[in-house]
Amino acid sequence: MTARLDRVGVVVAVIAVLGMDWQPFATLKPNRLISGQGLSLSASLPTLWAAIGIGVLSIATIVAVLRTGALLRLATGIGSLLLLAILIGIVPATVVPPENTYARVSPASGFWLMAFAFDVLTTDAIAKLRLGPLARLAMLAGAVVAVAVILGSGHWDGLSILKEYATNSQKFWREGAKHIELALGSLAAAVVIGLPLGVACHRNATLRGITLPVLNIIQTVPSMAMYGLMIVPLGLLAAWSPLAASLGIRGIGTAPALIALFLYSLLPVVANTVVGLGEVRRSVVEAAEGMGMTRHQRLFQVELPLALPVILTGIRIVLVQNIGLVTIAALIGGGGFGTFVFQGIGQAATDLVLLGAVPTIALAFTAAVLLDAAIELSERRRL
Repeated sequence: MTARLDRVGVVVAVIAVLGMDWQPFATLKPNRLISGQGLSLSASLPTLWAAIGIGVLSIATIVAVLRTGALLRLATGIGSLLLLAILIGIVPATVVPPENTYARVSPASGFWLMAFAFDVLTTDAIAKLRLGPLARLAMLAGAVVAVAVILGSGHWDGLSILKEYATNSQKFWREGAKHIELALGSLAAAVVIGLPLGVACHRNATLRGITLPVLNIIQTVPSMAMYGLMIVPLGLLAAWSPLAASLGIRGIGTAPALIALFLYSLLPVVANTVVGLGEVRRSVVEAAEGMGMTRHQRLFQVELPLALPVILTGIRIVLVQNIGLVTIAALIGGGGFGTFVFQGIGQAATDLVLLGAVPTIALAFTAAVLLDAAIELSERRRL
């Protein structure tokens, strides 16, 4: 019997059962600040929906435990996640009287544990199916469409995080644009500077021996300390130079955040460029030389295209890293979704924290999937 059990599925089942039977499914709070009361799945839903939820999720747990086919496991994981999304949206109308405009409902630990468990089941099934990059992109697009449909339908409007969004909708999109601007802007600057620097380090061992250790030291500086180190010199520069001040360069705000993110981005770009170029076989370069290619032509037509998958891996690291680090930039006025995170912490408003944290995680996950697909496609072209 033991041989017929799936090891990953056993872990998934334990987490799912813990979330379903031992942890509250939703939290009902008198208002956005006061701690609330945890409600079980059966207590937070109408009887019929509670029976459907418990029954379907129990069957999904059994499917996870047994060594079933990958397609069935994938369908079970996706179906369970969709069911959880539907169930949590029903809770507010069930437990909050229509005349009560102050009460807040939010997902509790049981919901998050089950969501995590069935997300692991879905990911494990995708890995077993060995889906190609285009199929993974299609699944990502499907997930985005599903979330957009649920949000557009208003099914989640009763949840506390959506109430926080309704209050901060204009600010949300403004800070979201700033978040993406900082992440992509620092990445673009790192590619423009780091790629040529990586090529130079590949060709010059002395420069490589100086540059990479320095960038390694920069990478070890904690993000809070790095942002803090930017404040004094940029503040002095703004005080001494009216031009710098007119360009928005000052001790707090976008400038120190962008510079700090740029410095963090250099090491992965430079190091992966050096490694990627170093993996290009010497015989290929010699063949290009024999064809009469100049050094410039060899670099752009042979070496960089062959090194592209490794370089893209460095870019992936930078983008996912920077999407997370931008959150901390809110502490020095850099903006982004971190604004909601730290406002929520200051007000003890958990759902305001989630309003900043959830889109940050979604952005990082989306960036990782997109660049993973780009890396795999570039590797296929190289072969």
